[in-house]
Amino acid sequence: MHPHLNVMANHKSALKRIRQNEVRRLRNRYYHKTARTALKVLRNEADKTVAAEQLPKVISLLDRLAKKNIIHKNKAANLKSKLTKHVNSLA
Repeated sequence: MHPHLNVMANHKSALKRIRQNEVRRLRNRYYHKTARTALKVLRNEADKTVAAEQLPKVISLLDRLAKKNIIHKNKAANLKSKLTKHVNSLA
């Protein structure tokens, strides 16, 4: 059994809520990690055409995370801005 599920809840609804929270926590962690990997790949890309192709996909990913409140909307905006500047600066 997972450590987060080791609780003494008295209500059926509370037990269900605990299960739901755990599933969502893991799902959010997966989405967040996937996004970080995508950012790293884009930052390490040296070819401008490839980077320009990847940029809209990464921006879309960040927008989805912000919409689902996995990351803050301002953080998403800051990352998009920095990545766009980075891609434009490539030779």
